[in-house]
Amino acid sequence: MSPVFSHNALALIRLAYAKQILAAAGIGDDHRLEEAFAAVARERFLGAPPWVMSRGARGYETVASHDPVVLYQDALFALASDKGVNNGSPSLHARCLHVLSLRAGERVAHIGAGTGYYTAMLAHLVGAQGHVLAVEFDSVLAERARTNLADLPNVTVVQGDGAEWPREDVDAVYVNFAVERPAETWIEHLRLNGRLIFPLGVPRPKKSPWGGTHSLHGAGLCVTRKSAGLAVQWLGHVSFVCAEGCLSQPGEDRQALQAAFESGGMEFVRSLIWRQSAPPGRSCFTGSGWALSYDEVPE
Repeated sequence: MSPVFSHNALALIRLAYAKQILAAAGIGDDHRLEEAFAAVARERFLGAPPWVMSRGARGYETVASHDPVVLYQDALFALASDKGVNNGSPSLHARCLHVLSLRAGERVAHIGAGTGYYTAMLAHLVGAQGHVLAVEFDSVLAERARTNLADLPNVTVVQGDGAEWPREDVDAVYVNFAVERPAETWIEHLRLNGRLIFPLGVPRPKKSPWGGTHSLHGAGLCVTRKSAGLAVQWLGHVSFVCAEGCLSQPGEDRQALQAAFESGGMEFVRSLIWRQSAPPGRSCFTGSGWALSYDEVPE
């Protein structure tokens, strides 16, 4: 069946979608982010119909309509349903990208890029003078991303383990899968005033019945490198598909991290202690070589 909406009509729909998504995310005024959501065609990154929508605990359902207009809503669509990998929630990503606050000319590493939808938005935000490194572990998704992003000269797509990238200093790292600890390279290659957003989470004991392993407990964290340390902003409770590759291996801190989530207080974390001793009695969680502290980082 032919699409009901024309190319020009879809452009108007994307503009409305952008405004609705930012409103749903509680973002009052971010014109550049609104432009990014309005500029990037979601259907380019979801493949040909029929599309498959995530219904949460009900699993996945095939969308009856083949008109791209159905994609412009705050919903999850499958990229690899057998692995539980989706094109993530637009409102959740809007909140994260708003906090990431990218500027023209910055260099960004997008870790867990999927097929490149949010990579394209990152590229829009940093502009022609900036650069986005998109890293995807899954070879099929990485190839799709490479095809989808081929017309963007400020994007480089790499198929590889996200724990090993970036390999050069960047202004921002944006991670789109849950991990039990941040990868060393995400911290070490973050420039002064650079921002790292990642989902910290403990995996569910069993795979989800609708595919993949997702986090049982999870928190979105934004880490900013300041001259005096690593400041943390809590972004709320989140649930993401868990990492593949090196970061998928059970760490020695899993039980302690799960206990920290169950005890509560993650929302009061204000700093990440890296490769040094955490102040006694001031941490929400203390792991091997890192900790999450309640103490503010001095300006």
